[in-house]
Amino acid sequence: MGNRQSSTPGCGGCLLIIVLILLAIGGWQAVGNFVSLLLFLLIAVPLVGAAAFFGFVYSMRKRAAAYERSQTASHNRFVHLLVNILVCIAKEDGRFTQSELRTMLDFFQNSLRYNQEQMYWVKQLIKEAKDRSQDLEQLLTEFRSSFAYEPRLILLELIYQIIYTTKPVLEQELELARRIAAFLQISTYERQTIENKYRYGHHASSGASPATAASQELRYRTVLGVEENADFAVIKKAYRQLSMQYHPDKVAHLGAEFKRVAEEKMKEINAAYDYFRRKFERTA
Repeated sequence: MGNRQSSTPGCGGCLLIIVLILLAIGGWQAVGNFVSLLLFLLIAVPLVGAAAFFGFVYSMRKRAAAYERSQTASHNRFVHLLVNILVCIAKEDGRFTQSELRTMLDFFQNSLRYNQEQMYWVKQLIKEAKDRSQDLEQLLTEFRSSFAYEPRLILLELIYQIIYTTKPVLEQELELARRIAAFLQISTYERQTIENKYRYGHHASSGASPATAASQELRYRTVLGVEENADFAVIKKAYRQLSMQYHPDKVAHLGAEFKRVAEEKMKEINAAYDYFRRKFERTA
């Protein structure tokens, strides 16, 4: 003979028990007060939740607007053009996917270390850019006329960083980046240096090749943009040229985040130069 399992009462059963208890204790008035309280909660809780949500959005909008006002015109124009150019590149195939949006947001959040209100600002810029029909060449023309050579290098660096966050890297996207570099009047040497940096860095991070001394030297030559047989005089000249182009002070007017990008680039340049300096000192 099977054991009978007693089932616990559901919400309706619980309410009935509560009503009976209230009826026994305080009569119909207590029951009425309880029902009134339930109705109040059913109405008030969603209203409070909605008010909290809209209050949060309003607060974020105010903080994002305050952040935008606190930045220089150059910084705001740079970010605005950057977002619109990146969205145009993403829309080159006729659509703007969620993965492309996530990649872009991850870039601002992780690479540029944007906080909550900065991310809200960027999300609004992306939404506006996504809903607009814009000409990439016109945006690049404005960027070229508004910013000097060093900010253009930063833009190209960011474009390649975005491209290489997707796997596999599409050849048509690389061709587009090369055309953009040419349009921005960035030298072939500079463009190849940036492209090779992400190409070889991409292979290393994906485990395509072991991190040997030879691969490390290849990466450092790529960072400095020098040939395999380059002597120390050529390496030193390349180092000085890159140090001037990527000096953080030259992009400080664009904002702290882009100054950090230049600082990271300078760390790579300094590490590459120190590697070859030590190498030539040992062989001298």
